[in-house]
Amino acid sequence: MEEREDRTGRAVPEIHAEWTAARDALCTVLEQQGYPPELGLLLARELGSPKAILRMARYVDQAKPKNEEEIIDEMLSIKSDVETWREKKAARQANMRVNELKYYGLDEE
Repeated sequence: MEEREDRTGRAVPEIHAEWTAARDALCTVLEQQGYPPELGLLLARELGSPKAILRMARYVDQAKPKNEEEIIDEMLSIKSDVETWREKKAARQANMRVNELKYYGLDEE
C-alpha cells in the first residue's frame, strides 16, 4: 500500500490520504487567517468526513470569519447538515424496504 506524508512529515497510508489532505487544507487556510493549526485539527476531528472538512475550509477561506465563535458556529451547522442528510438517507432506505415488502410480500420459504 502506498503512503504519503501529511503536513507534519508523518507517513500516511493511502486509504487515509483523502481525509489527511482535507485536514491539512483546513489547517492551512486557518493558519493563513491567523488561527492556530490546532483549531483545524479539532474541527477536522469533529466534522469527521473529508467532504465536511473541505466544506469548512471553503467557508473559512471565503467568509474570513472574525473570531473563533463564528468558525465553531459554522462547524456545528455543517455537522447538523450532515446528520440531517444521514437521517434522510436512513429514512429513504427504510421506506424502500417497506415498499419492497408491500410489493413482494414476505418470503415464506
